[in-house]
Amino acid sequence: MNEGRFGLHDQYGMDLKGNSRSMNRSDEIYASKRAALTDFSFGPEVARVFPDMVRRSVPGYETLGLMIGCIAGMRARPNSNVYDLGCSLGQSVLMMHSRIDCPGVHYVCVDNSPDMLEGCQVNLDSRISRASYTLIDDDVETVPINNASVVVMNLTLQFVDPAGRNRLIQKIHDGLLASGVLVLSEKVILDNPHQNEVMNILHDEFKRAHGYSKLEISQKRTALERVMKIDTVECHRKRLLNAGFEFVHQWFQGLNFVSFLAIKSGREP
Repeated sequence: MNEGRFGLHDQYGMDLKGNSRSMNRSDEIYASKRAALTDFSFGPEVARVFPDMVRRSVPGYETLGLMIGCIAGMRARPNSNVYDLGCSLGQSVLMMHSRIDCPGVHYVCVDNSPDMLEGCQVNLDSRISRASYTLIDDDVETVPINNASVVVMNLTLQFVDPAGRNRLIQKIHDGLLASGVLVLSEKVILDNPHQNEVMNILHDEFKRAHGYSKLEISQKRTALERVMKIDTVECHRKRLLNAGFEFVHQWFQGLNFVSFLAIKSGREP
């Protein structure tokens, strides 16, 4: 990894491992009791603390970022597009850029949060040529996928309307080049109810170990209930296979978070 050619931090408080720069970037959004909880959204309040939020909320988030970079470095092809669907502040793009060593790769960064895209542009401009990437303010369901060798959806599909998920995965498959890859990382419901309950308890303990209070955990869970709809591992696997991916590998699991590597056939139809 060529971390040495990058600055360690940017003004959004994120380094290449997704770590928060300073305590004033700490996630305290739900630290105080709220009289009325609104639905969770990726607005300016979340964008300011997002690196700290995901580090303290998602088991294995640093490993996910590192390996997304490694996978992209292995699979990106010259003169192709690399998509990050739900790019947030651009951490996955930075990790991929640090590992990809082939000419003509163009990064397409999609998010429907202007606040996240603003931070993403700040981060990418300090490390990547402006000509090497495009920012798109839109829903991931409506953005065309073309000439893609790598597509990443890191904790994004769970915020897409379940009725449109099959179409989105099919669109990604169809827009990938032969042997192209999709990296799909999601929070999941485990098939075994008892195991699912244990993982949820352990996830709460993970967040408490990172300094979140019971009030913060409870309030954030309530705020997420109507906007984040999660699937089972088997549902994800079937959706990927039904879309036409030749191989689907679950390469990562951290408690109730998993990541799949889906590989398109190496033969164009």
